[in-house]
Amino acid sequence: MPDLKLRPADSEKITINLFPVDLGQIDLLVQQGFYANRSDLIRTAIRNQLNQHADVVRQTVERNQFVLGLQQFAAADLEAVRATGEMLNIRVLGLATIAPDVSPELAVATIQSIAVLGALHASPAVKAALAGRIS
Repeated sequence: MPDLKLRPADSEKITINLFPVDLGQIDLLVQQGFYANRSDLIRTAIRNQLNQHADVVRQTVERNQFVLGLQQFAAADLEAVRATGEMLNIRVLGLATIAPDVSPELAVATIQSIAVLGALHASPAVKAALAGRIS
């Protein structure tokens, strides 16, 4: 599985609940210098689990024809799709971005469906216009 190099601005914040004993053990490992901070340990643990299941992820991506990584759609891209008379079925495992220059009307005219495992960045108006097409 490729190692995606993302800038901190490309990351997504999540919230998790931990038992106090688990949190205490994390703090101990940070205090002992094994990790820079709690987030460093949690990111490392998640990467280790993803690496352990990399074959399942790869097979699923191939079977479901997902784009793995980052995929961006600007107005010019969607205008080109509209010119062909076709519509897109967007399938991304990672980050899908619909650029700010894409109007809700253009998105509706060119995007048939969106399935994103990860994050979808688009204006609130575009997300609202595509709400019934996002799974």
